[in-house]
Amino acid sequence: QLVQAGGGSVQVGSALLLTCAATRSIGRPKCMAYARRAPGEELEVVAKVDDDGTTEYTDSVKGRFTISQDNAKLAVNLQMNGLRTEDSGMYYCVGTIGHCYRRDKESDYDVWGQGTQVTVFS
Repeated sequence: QLVQAGGGSVQVGSALLLTCAATRSIGRPKCMAYARRAPGEELEVVAKVDDDGTTEYTDSVKGRFTISQDNAKLAVNLQMNGLRTEDSGMYYCVGTIGHCYRRDKESDYDVWGQGTQVTVFS
């Protein structure tokens, strides 16, 4: 199980930190990621991190979002800076036992957090 915290409603240009921790009963999945779903749109995987520290970002968040891991805490964080209205949506922490490479679809992940809402207003 993945337990999420963070999120909220902020103005354009603000920053938010999302956190996600895996329970010790499942351990840390090899690949952990953050995915978001805006109303009426498909799920978009925005940031991924392998357990070796390799990261990958979707183009729209490069330079603004940073995903990091704390292996001791089985946690993964997403620092979101320079937020835009188009960043609004429900953010999910997701994981899978395989590597992150080419895992960009909802069906690629089998462990999910409960989700947290991010709303960016102008």
